[in-house]
Amino acid sequence: MPEVLKAPLVVEFPFTRSLGPVQSAFLTGLRERVVLGVKTMDGRTLVPPVEYDPVTAEEIRDLVEVAPTGTVTTWAWNHEPRRGQPLDTPFAWALVKLDGADTALLHALDAPGPDAVRTGMRVRIRWAAERSGAITDIACFEPYGGIAELTGHSGRFEDMVTGIVAPARLDYVYSPGRAQTGYIKALSDQRTVGERCPSCRKVYVPPRGACPTCGVATSEQVEVGPRGTVTTYCIVNIKAKNLDIEVPYVYAHIALDGADLALHGRIGGISYDEVRMGLRVEPVWTQGGRYPDHYRPTGEPDADYETYKELL
Repeated sequence: MPEVLKAPLVVEFPFTRSLGPVQSAFLTGLRERVVLGVKTMDGRTLVPPVEYDPVTAEEIRDLVEVAPTGTVTTWAWNHEPRRGQPLDTPFAWALVKLDGADTALLHALDAPGPDAVRTGMRVRIRWAAERSGAITDIACFEPYGGIAELTGHSGRFEDMVTGIVAPARLDYVYSPGRAQTGYIKALSDQRTVGERCPSCRKVYVPPRGACPTCGVATSEQVEVGPRGTVTTYCIVNIKAKNLDIEVPYVYAHIALDGADLALHGRIGGISYDEVRMGLRVEPVWTQGGRYPDHYRPTGEPDADYETYKELL
């Protein structure tokens, strides 16, 4: 039975957003250990606050303080906390209606076990030791029998939080199919292979197991390259934290000789401002590398536009 390939993969990027007046006040309040809601025209207090009434769509900016204590309205036990979650020991995800609010706030509830949690139990906010103006300034909720007094805060602060960076991350295990397994194994031998469509006869690299144009299965393996042509490119000016490559550098679509689909690759061995459409390139492999580290100019004359215009 052939070996099944698999590998852990991570897709991660920081999402940066600016804040309007309501969210700015709410997050600044958390930094100062004050919880703010927003009052609608019909007198409801929404926590977390929003800038538009979800019922009437009217703009709302009337901030009002609510208590850091509240009541659990519903909950679910988390047996195995994951990376980045509020607590590293089992806890409950709970919807908590803070005293003075008409809606519930979702957060972690620290409890010794599921038997210690119930709908209707009284809880309070446990504040993080270090706060920066984010929802994580609430470390979690914890059981509490009393009712906290309000400070009467107006919702006005100095040094307001005006923006946040929210990391987005997806961890998963990828297992390639038959076509991509053949492609990956060929790369380990410093070869690049695609598959030819039996109908239109186009060769697709990397192979997908089926022709995206005709919709029929592909199985005929075809070796392409190793040389190719830059069809289009972009200049990268922002350094990625997990790549040891100095900016600026060029990332390009490269149509390998014999292929009918361009693949991605970094261009090296040439100044970024000398890269151009039609540039002829070849792969550069590092010792023990499983794929080309980059592509460099071959020194050949540039390819004629007519030879690659269909691959843009």
